[in-house]
Amino acid sequence: MNAPSKLRLGPLTALVVGSMVGGGIFSLPQNTAAGAAVGATVLAWCITGLGMLALALVFVNLTLRQPQLDSGVYAYARAGFGPFVGFSSAWGYWFMAVLGNVGYYVLLFSTLGHYLPVFGDGNTPVAVASASVMLWGMHFLVLRGIREAAFINQVTTVAKLVPLTLFVLLVGLAFRTDVFTQDMWGHANPALGSVTDQVRSMMLVTVWVFIGVEGASVCSARAERRVDVGRATLLGFLFTLALMVSVSLFSLGVMTQPELAVLKNPSMAHVLAHVIGPTGAALISLGLLISLSGALLSWLMLSSETLYMAARDGAAPAWLAQANARGAPTKAMWLTSGCVQTFLLITLVSNSTYLSLVNLGTSMVLLPYSWAALYGLGLAWRGQGYGPAQTSLRRRDLAIAAVAVVYAAWLLYAGGVKYLLLSALLYAPGAVLYAAGQRAQGKPMLSRREWPMALAVLAAAAVAGWGLKAGWLSL
Repeated sequence: MNAPSKLRLGPLTALVVGSMVGGGIFSLPQNTAAGAAVGATVLAWCITGLGMLALALVFVNLTLRQPQLDSGVYAYARAGFGPFVGFSSAWGYWFMAVLGNVGYYVLLFSTLGHYLPVFGDGNTPVAVASASVMLWGMHFLVLRGIREAAFINQVTTVAKLVPLTLFVLLVGLAFRTDVFTQDMWGHANPALGSVTDQVRSMMLVTVWVFIGVEGASVCSARAERRVDVGRATLLGFLFTLALMVSVSLFSLGVMTQPELAVLKNPSMAHVLAHVIGPTGAALISLGLLISLSGALLSWLMLSSETLYMAARDGAAPAWLAQANARGAPTKAMWLTSGCVQTFLLITLVSNSTYLSLVNLGTSMVLLPYSWAALYGLGLAWRGQGYGPAQTSLRRRDLAIAAVAVVYAAWLLYAGGVKYLLLSALLYAPGAVLYAAGQRAQGKPMLSRREWPMALAVLAAAAVAGWGLKAGWLSL
């Protein structure tokens, strides 16, 4: 049996960029303008840029300081806080990817619906059937091997950057300062609320477009050289940050915030059409289709890999650790694709929008990010992995991790109680699955330290369930 091929810097960087640059960027002008004026948008990007850079550097540092830990957010949570937290982190990350995939399919076919009415808003029977065919096509593509899927992802990443680069250039040339500075703080629109409210409203949206920054660390076990994991993370993040900020702010220089807020998604298509006519909409729509295809492939790989690594370490049920001769995690793949298929069918009877799926998916990943940041902070505080002559380096890493922890706490606050409760409702089945898996291995279901955490999750889930039934909580 041939050993599975390893990934080099190019495919790893493409995995990071491909994971972040999915469908979110194509809806970014409307998604940000819907809740914030220009001034608050600039502030939100400053906070997001600093916070996500700190988080990216934490992932880079953990890759170098703890080279024995593979699969990113899961491994760091487990090493720092035990197997239950580790599995919960993997479960939350996996569920985020499932919801993200469903949202991407809805966005993809709603874009096609602009040209072919049979697809409607992306949740018609024809749209769901077409999305299902696409889902299982990607499923069997990944089963052919991680390296082959990563190569295709690399090609689609390059292809989708062409229309995005053209958008930045054309809209940048059309940028008008008088449009950009009009009602900077949203005083003409009281519904936006205070500047703090506006910044908070943007947080889940801006975080969503950067989810995937940990993509290389999740697949670190597949890397040919460990040092490339950190390089891919940093290169991918900096490039994507520049691209996202340009798309968001340049759009506010050609259309006002109220005009952007009412656009249909993908709003980038309408912005470019405003600048160069209908050709612009067609160009962005084509770019979106390519982009979503690559992002769907990336997230299918990342989510399955996370569950596979958790099972391989004994935190998840053993059957999820099965892989085929090409190194693809078969059972984790089947579970992931099956859940995406289930949620696709639910969209037939649900009123959930792309943005509501995005917000819920983002809330699911906040705890995994928080655990990774806390673990990085603890390592730097204890000096674990640092030599006697690396005091200044340890202090620098401690400061970076502290910023990442504060940012993660701010995100939990910005997300609000609603999404914390909805997240608990989705985390609860993971807690039950973990306990059942431990019992099947002849181990105690939960340790003395884990019981309070599990009961807290189940209690919050019960409150969320009651809220949904009573009507004061909704997606």
